[in-house]
Amino acid sequence: MIEIIFLLLGFGALVLGADKLVEGASAIGQKMGISQLIIGLTIVAFGTSAPELVINMVAGLTDNGGIAIGNVFGSSTSNILLILGVAALIYPLRIQDNTVSKEIPFSILAVSIAGILVNERFFDVVSSGSLFLSRSDGLVLLGLFLVFLYYMLLSARSGEKNVEEEAQTLDLPWWQAILYVVGGLAGLVLGGQWVVDGSVFIASALGASQAVIGVTVVALGSSLPELVTSAAAALKKNADIAIGNIVGSNIFNITWVLGISAVIAPVKYDTASNFDFFVMLGASLALFAVIFTGKKQIFQRWQGALCVAAYVTYIIASVVREIGI
Repeated sequence: MIEIIFLLLGFGALVLGADKLVEGASAIGQKMGISQLIIGLTIVAFGTSAPELVINMVAGLTDNGGIAIGNVFGSSTSNILLILGVAALIYPLRIQDNTVSKEIPFSILAVSIAGILVNERFFDVVSSGSLFLSRSDGLVLLGLFLVFLYYMLLSARSGEKNVEEEAQTLDLPWWQAILYVVGGLAGLVLGGQWVVDGSVFIASALGASQAVIGVTVVALGSSLPELVTSAAAALKKNADIAIGNIVGSNIFNITWVLGISAVIAPVKYDTASNFDFFVMLGASLALFAVIFTGKKQIFQRWQGALCVAAYVTYIIASVVREIGI
């Protein structure tokens, strides 16, 4: 019971820590004369992926790679099927041309490359042994991240796209801004440790694998910031933030979070996680396909309902697969 309480407290610390880190760092950046564009592309982008990043770093350093992989795969799947589905149920979402032609295809490319990297032994007859996401693989993913970051910078400069959440800074005094940054970082570190420890305990108690706990409990918990952001954006009929939040978050998860995790400590990969990988890839392809189904480039309520139903089915299938029914 204590471990479960700490798991819940850990999720709360992650969400609150990321929020305060973004507020404090944005305020400091504003006081130092850093443009809102750069703040949006760096501080805010980091803050939205901070829960997944911290969980993966702690999992990797404590040799719990199953949670690290499950967290990213499960979080990316829940972003599309659950969070975008819920947002579309609240209000139909119009998808912009750039998102259709560049960002969604880039996310599919990133997912595909990640799948090849973790399964590279099957493409190399000389290799043998366990599957790992190695440090060199992590550098490849970080290279993709830099390409995407450069694209966002060019897009923002050309006025093609507003960087989400970029200008929502607070006029905080220096001491409060610094306190927010320090407190936010502390919340992320403690929250990440509590989430990993609680997840490992639950997996052991239930006899479940770390990967299954990662794609269910951990992934859903670390996706809470995206869920809140997209739901709020849909209520305000702001489709750009709702869609951009999810597509951008998935690209960050695959390239930045997995890349940093692998560079810090190679992540062991269980081939059973290929089930979750193909679900994640299928969800990414489905998002691209629904753009051209029904009303062009409108993510409609009935499509959102199908996404939510697919996510529930995926979770049930993951549990059933684990317990062997």
